[in-house]
Amino acid sequence: MIIVGYSGHAHVCIEAIESHGKTIKYYCENVLKDVNPYKLEFLGSEKEERAIGKLKELNYFVGIGNNKIRESVIKQISESIGKKPINAIHKSSVVSKSARIGHGVLIAARAVINPQTIIEDGVIINTNATVEHENIIKAFSHLAPGAVLCGNISVGKNSFVGANAVVKEGINIGDNVTIGAGSVIIKDVPDNATVVGNPGKILKL
Repeated sequence: MIIVGYSGHAHVCIEAIESHGKTIKYYCENVLKDVNPYKLEFLGSEKEERAIGKLKELNYFVGIGNNKIRESVIKQISESIGKKPINAIHKSSVVSKSARIGHGVLIAARAVINPQTIIEDGVIINTNATVEHENIIKAFSHLAPGAVLCGNISVGKNSFVGANAVVKEGINIGDNVTIGAGSVIIKDVPDNATVVGNPGKILKL
């Protein structure tokens, strides 16, 4: 397998994949990394000829934490080679059999995904995050460690829910939203908003 991106977030992704006994052999990055804790072989950028050949041959996962960059890289690779990334779902996570999960999704250690949840492509559900029943998390969003989504919530595309934030049931969160760590969200959040505090207050749109 191949990991695309090779920094702190990618390390979390690698260990989620390896928890199922799978082996990652290569990494793609723009430059050779000085630190190589998993002893992976460097392929160069995902746009280089050698990397493209290996990406066509093997499964891959994009381990990039930034939502916009992750989206761009997944789309570029998928269009280039005609193959979408696998998912990285840690063995210690709890995922309902009725959940619907897209491609290139990370579900990290001890995360919980409850029934009838929809998780679209490229989403990150980080360590110890809880996603209750019937939530929709749209493409390339990120739930940080310990975040809690109560039931029937919609999280828009490219949004970020900070560490230990809690979102009340039935809330709609727009696209490109940032919710600060520890915030408590009790009202709908419009597109492009930054929200912090308990209860959450909009800082900017």
